[in-house]
Amino acid sequence: MMKINWIAIKVVLVLVVIGFLFGFSKNRNEARKLTKIDVEFLDDNDPFITLKSVNKLLIQNQDSITSIAKETLVLREMESRLLENPMIRDAEVFVTVAGVLGAKIEQRKPIGRVSSLTDYYLDDDGKIMPLSSVFTARVPLITGQSSSNFTELTILLQKINEDDFMKNSVIGMHSNATGDIILQIRKHDFKVLFGKPVAIEKKFQNFKAFFQKTKEDKTLTSYKWVDLKFGNQVVATKR
Repeated sequence: MMKINWIAIKVVLVLVVIGFLFGFSKNRNEARKLTKIDVEFLDDNDPFITLKSVNKLLIQNQDSITSIAKETLVLREMESRLLENPMIRDAEVFVTVAGVLGAKIEQRKPIGRVSSLTDYYLDDDGKIMPLSSVFTARVPLITGQSSSNFTELTILLQKINEDDFMKNSVIGMHSNATGDIILQIRKHDFKVLFGKPVAIEKKFQNFKAFFQKTKEDKTLTSYKWVDLKFGNQVVATKR
């Protein structure tokens, strides 16, 4: 007579029960309705897109978040819709066990505003970014610049943005016919001929030293041009 292996039978029964409970819990969890949306902006920028707009991209034409079952969610599609928005650089969408639909948003960061027939921003990835109806960024105004030179211009704008003094001082940037860059300084009417975007840190140091010295001497307002084209010196022209 074959001996019954009760231990094996018990193991099988336990696995069947566990599988049933897991499946029941999974189905019940997926059938639950969402409770709310929780959107988090990961960057330090002021919002260029409203929470209402983000919510609309997430749930589209649904009347209420509480009318959506968790099982109907397609998170990748939600992320794709968010990433199609020109104000958003990156996005992650998820749903918690408690039924909270979460979204972590990283906005694009404008570092310059290009003056054109229709103005637009240049972001820190060197890409074109439309203006926002929600918030206006305080960034240098760029004139006379063709789109073919955005790569070099982006490098200079990034360096300006990383330097507190230059970030607070530079309000405008013009590229002339020879490709030299001219900077406009806040609260001063002299122009800074920066030249090509090379030896950037050295030119920053030279300008800071000139600015501090002439400010102490009270002669800063007597200058019309400050030439930084040659990285090892500053050539200043008086009025």
